[in-house]
Amino acid sequence: MPHEPLSLHLTRRQATRFTLAGLLGSPWAVQTLQAQPAKPAEPLPASAFFRHDAIGGAALSPAGTHVALKVGSADKPDRLAVLDLATMKLTLVAGDRDNDVGRFRWSDDQRLIYDFFEADKARGDRRRAPGLFAVDADGRNAMQLVLRDHVGVRDDVVLRQQPWNTFALWDEGSQRGDEIWAQRPEGIEDKRLDWFALLRLNTRTARVREVDAPRRSFSWLVDAEDRLRAVWVAQGERGERGSFRILDRVDGQWREVVEYGRGLIEAPTMPSHIAPDGRWFAVSDKGRDTRALFEYDPATGRPAEKPLLESPHFDLEPDFVESDRQLLGVRLDLDAEVTQWFDEGMRAVQERIDRLLPATSNRVTPPRRDDSPWLLVEAFADVQPARWFVFHRGTGKLTAIGGRRPEIDPARMGTMDLVRIRARDGLEIPTYLTLPPGVTLDAAKAAAGKLPLVVDVHGGPNVRGATWGWQPHVQFLASRGYAVLQPEFRGSTGFGRKHFLAGLKQWGLAMQDDLADVARWAIAQGIADGKRVAIHGASYGGYAALMGLVKDGDLFRCAVCQVGVSDLDLLFSAHWSDMGELDKRYSMRERIGDPQADRERFDATSPLKQAARIKNPLLLGYGGYDERVPIEHGKRLYDAVRRHNPNVEWVEYKAEGHGWDLDETRIDWAGRVERFLARHLA
Repeated sequence: MPHEPLSLHLTRRQATRFTLAGLLGSPWAVQTLQAQPAKPAEPLPASAFFRHDAIGGAALSPAGTHVALKVGSADKPDRLAVLDLATMKLTLVAGDRDNDVGRFRWSDDQRLIYDFFEADKARGDRRRAPGLFAVDADGRNAMQLVLRDHVGVRDDVVLRQQPWNTFALWDEGSQRGDEIWAQRPEGIEDKRLDWFALLRLNTRTARVREVDAPRRSFSWLVDAEDRLRAVWVAQGERGERGSFRILDRVDGQWREVVEYGRGLIEAPTMPSHIAPDGRWFAVSDKGRDTRALFEYDPATGRPAEKPLLESPHFDLEPDFVESDRQLLGVRLDLDAEVTQWFDEGMRAVQERIDRLLPATSNRVTPPRRDDSPWLLVEAFADVQPARWFVFHRGTGKLTAIGGRRPEIDPARMGTMDLVRIRARDGLEIPTYLTLPPGVTLDAAKAAAGKLPLVVDVHGGPNVRGATWGWQPHVQFLASRGYAVLQPEFRGSTGFGRKHFLAGLKQWGLAMQDDLADVARWAIAQGIADGKRVAIHGASYGGYAALMGLVKDGDLFRCAVCQVGVSDLDLLFSAHWSDMGELDKRYSMRERIGDPQADRERFDATSPLKQAARIKNPLLLGYGGYDERVPIEHGKRLYDAVRRHNPNVEWVEYKAEGHGWDLDETRIDWAGRVERFLARHLA
């Protein structure tokens, strides 16, 4: 069937219809998201944006009888609770006095697994592993399955655990029976866990059995019946190559399908999912710019000739939604999240729910055992933090469970849209624009006083930075009167092969130019005041904020750098970093460059080497426990800049790592950023 190009703008105020090649010939579901009316008011305090979520996540049980919830409060770490849908009774089933519950999921119809996220580093208890725990839906039969560096968590948990370096495979498994999939490192090379033993871990006894798989395996593909079907295997003396192998169903032998290197340029097409009906699926950009979804033939090791779903503007990375019997649909991130339902019944249910919740995007999750009438609904928007509901297919009743930030008023948030901006060399830079509450694009252009602007740079950098939805740091800035631009600069993923490859070895060069170009676009459009522009970011984004002052000090009046890279050499040479040696030897050289061969370029694009050019105000924030960008990056830069620049501010959060985990840190940092920007963009 012919393909119509996707609209460049899927916004919350304009429904956009897509036509893509689809399974069963299904059209895209269309949803209209209504704008919230403006409501001028005093901005909410920083704590409303940055403290614990009231509900941090929800998961429907496979049988559709219970909902597991991560619940939080201001004075307690996050705990795990279960809502019984028959009685609507909520039961707390797990928690710890010092640490937040982290990941969680149902292992079968009545049992959950979960781990812990280290909430209180200030106590000096540096437990390095999340552990793994299991508990029944009614709170009984608690079991610690995996140690947390040899430290138990609760006195009433039976201590019979696997070593700390045993990790659950959270995305694998049929959610039937007592066993889950897990892995344990089998070989350790140069700080990198290169290959693993594949395990089946019993959630009631904590015992494991090793699955027969090729040695030096590091990734797997499992079918809907919990059978291992494909593996990725490390090859070469240091694992610098790999092979993809499929288990032959006829004679039970492993068959090598493809051998590949660890480079980024020519990645082979390999399957990523096996549906309940036995079909294999893969995403690929072979012979095309954007990654599309294909059926995959395991007998030939090739994808189908024509894609099932494709977009001319976005890479498709589908999240498969299915029951035990069939693939129901896929979720995709375009400029906003959309669901392509292949099942007519689910499409009809989505339409019913969208009529009940017209102002939000509504993510509908059916039970795996598809005879249950209950569905879980996560409703969200650019101005609305996620809220959860359950929907009963028989009665049509929608029942609210709760939300992440119930104190957030959507009418006091700023709207977010995707715009496409031409860089100086003609490359299109997808960019999210968020305006202050109550301000429309036309009003911003017509206003006598233009808006102050913050260019917010994502980390990575070779990731997708943002999707449409409520983002606390962006909405905090918008609530203070700033327009916020979030550019998906070249090198970002999700926007096609050309866009990604254009960023190779462009740290501080064309990647940096993109940031200046989107800022100048906002000024030229009449949105932003050219004398009140700041650049802000964390990790790579912090590096870009520093380079903004080095390279475009006439444009960016000030910069906020959180845990930012200050020296490209230090990325490769710091032995106290958690960067693996294989990454430094292969992918980092391909993405960033070679410290020796590219010496001149590294010096020219390292903020530490160019510190004398940083003359505008600068706010630096680093974590004392950061192992990704160690605090030495910040200390060396601060010492170099403050010799000639009196407007450099420094803060170290000794209990934090690569990002702020503690409520008090996030709130304190937000206050510092607010005061810093107010002083220098007044």
